[in-house]
Amino acid sequence: MTYLILGIFLFVALAVLGQKFPQLAAYRWWLAVPALVLVAALSMVKIVPPGNVGVLILFGKVQGVIPEGLHFVNPLVSVELMSVRTQEVFEHAEVPSKEGLNMVVEVSLLYHLNPESAMQVYRQLGPRYREVMVVPQFRSAIRNVTVRHEARDLYTSGRELITSEILGELKDELGPRGLEVEAILMRRMILPKPIEEAINAKLAADQDAQRMRFVLEKEKQEAERKRVEAQGIQDFQRIISMGLSEQLLRWKGIEATEHLAKSPNAKVIIVGGKDGLPLILNTGSEGR
Repeated sequence: MTYLILGIFLFVALAVLGQKFPQLAAYRWWLAVPALVLVAALSMVKIVPPGNVGVLILFGKVQGVIPEGLHFVNPLVSVELMSVRTQEVFEHAEVPSKEGLNMVVEVSLLYHLNPESAMQVYRQLGPRYREVMVVPQFRSAIRNVTVRHEARDLYTSGRELITSEILGELKDELGPRGLEVEAILMRRMILPKPIEEAINAKLAADQDAQRMRFVLEKEKQEAERKRVEAQGIQDFQRIISMGLSEQLLRWKGIEATEHLAKSPNAKVIIVGGKDGLPLILNTGSEGR
């Protein structure tokens, strides 16, 4: 539109100059017409930067949407750029809990404009849709969710449940309006000092109880291991005692004497008794 107005102004200026200066009258149309064509051609070229879409507006009416890149459009159409990149909304808010306690939370919302819905968003919410729709809905969702949970949930593993509930509520509210919610990030949470100390004390007590249960379970397992080991030793001794006999002991004594006799090491072997075995192996009555 700006180029078109400039072209009309230049055309009129050349026409007036041609009347004031007769020597230019023969050339004014040769100058005015190409200038007007050039300006009209430039006004048809529209460039949409990366990460944006262009909403086409003609005489106050939305005509359509063009993606990023170079486009040729009606020179009378104006283009309103709208970002489709991921955007962040940071909220530092004081919110109530289920017990009525006031807590301070810092939460971030990541979202982006759906390119296919850019025309709808511009028509219904305008280019300031962030301030008009996203921020108020984000603040409302935070309070609606935290009031359903106790303060300790925000301080413990219940934080994931809270962020997922905020995410679900925002998707229900912003999704139909053409805005895609990507993630909710719970960045920081500040509880009243007495509540924080009480929660820490309870968590420490829970950890101690779990540690004691582990110790008791370990001791039970060790006692069971020792019982099984003692039973095994007892069974082993019983089996061995059942298999020993006087004849077996005499045979083992003979084998031991034979090995000692064949050994190259220096030794003194004292034999005696009725069986001629080493005294320490003699099982007869004379060796006792």
